[in-house]
Amino acid sequence: MIKVAVCGANGRMGKEVCQTVIDNPDTELAAKIDINGSGVYSSIKQASENVKIDVLVDFTQPDSIFENAKFCLNNDIKIVIGTTGLSDSQIQELKDLSLKNKTGCMIAPNFSTGAVLMMMFSQIAAKYFDNAEIIELHHNQKKDAPSGTAIKTALMMSEAKKTFKCGNCPEKETIQGARGGTSYSDIQIHSVRMPGFMASQEVIFGSSGQVLKIRHDSSDRKCYMDGVMLAVKHVFDIY
Repeated sequence: MIKVAVCGANGRMGKEVCQTVIDNPDTELAAKIDINGSGVYSSIKQASENVKIDVLVDFTQPDSIFENAKFCLNNDIKIVIGTTGLSDSQIQELKDLSLKNKTGCMIAPNFSTGAVLMMMFSQIAAKYFDNAEIIELHHNQKKDAPSGTAIKTALMMSEAKKTFKCGNCPEKETIQGARGGTSYSDIQIHSVRMPGFMASQEVIFGSSGQVLKIRHDSSDRKCYMDGVMLAVKHVFDIY
């Protein structure tokens, strides 16, 4: 039985993860951790001093995930990170710490099967198009922009070529930010924050006479749960 703690347990994703852990015959909900609410531990440190934790699942905030992950990796707690907002340098530091301490760590910008396939399909299409942009759309309570999924998609696409602005004329923004943010290989990422959305992303490829759109939409947080449980079992078996 894998003893799982959930950090951010009172959030919308955290509640879904807690229930999924309870319902799974291979896992036990060892602790709920959240800075808000009663009946839960207020920190990973407090929880780990009171119960055994094999794997911690983190769905918190961008400003806390890095320290949360370092605490886990330095205290023999394997971690699955669903929180986005980590920089490339922070990810590398966590990777080095995981290898040094032989403690499993998985960082995934998206646990939905469809979203992962969208990223893979976009990586394939990137070989055949010289122009591409990404539009990601989330609810208006998401704090980081662009999304981790959009950043990861751009990174995967960038392996195909150095720039996706082939033939573009010199640009001048009359309103700053109108062209979105420039990411890997000059891929523009546009972030929309709007009530009514949960999580959507569209990757647009263009060439003379044609446009290819690859889009994924999430309408229920349950679509992430199979991926979360696969990640929990995977990191538990590492080392």
